[in-house]
Amino acid sequence: MIKNKALGITLVIYTVLFYTAWSVYQFVFAEMIKREVNNEVVSMLISSGAVKNIIWTLPAVVLIVWFEDDMFAGTKDMCRFSSKDLMGIPVMLGLAAYILIGAFIRKHGLFINQSFGLDDVIIVLFVGLTEETVFRGWLLNAFLKNADTDKKRYIAVGINAVMFLLIHFPIWIVSGDFVKNITSFGFVIILVLSVIFSYCFIKTKNIFVPIIIHSIYDLLIFMFV
Repeated sequence: MIKNKALGITLVIYTVLFYTAWSVYQFVFAEMIKREVNNEVVSMLISSGAVKNIIWTLPAVVLIVWFEDDMFAGTKDMCRFSSKDLMGIPVMLGLAAYILIGAFIRKHGLFINQSFGLDDVIIVLFVGLTEETVFRGWLLNAFLKNADTDKKRYIAVGINAVMFLLIHFPIWIVSGDFVKNITSFGFVIILVLSVIFSYCFIKTKNIFVPIIIHSIYDLLIFMFV
């Protein structure tokens, strides 16, 4: 699917460096920041805002611009709003219904979590932006350029979903949730969400559609689940 040799080599090098940098940060520096910064809001601004944008968003945006001619959607397409973007509304409503109905059944009512606070809002503000820029705006975008058949698109979306799942492993290991998420098949929802976000990006070519849907999904999770 990658015909440009320079792009192919860049993707390999980027993937190795990206996963290595994120793993080192999670295993070494994330806990250090939590220990040294007593204020939870400031801690989140540093980790989810500054650090994550430096490791995730900035390199991805530079590479998108650099290889724009080899992307499925160029920078102008990804930032241009059109009527096609409205298809994201039923997707967003469907995910919202899934979360809210599940929360209602489990708790016998809809109640905002007592632990929900400004630090969670900060995470939500950045998680959709950073993760969608990397995994849909950059990685999937590069794989889709020459995916001229449905089979190739399915392969690209599948590879992207696995890569999206793998980036969650370091934080699951650090938090002690890795085994639980694997044995309970909780990881499946990550794969499904990745496919949904990818579908929205392919249909609209607008990166803000999956960013907004992703952010709202996470906001509802933090608030009610």
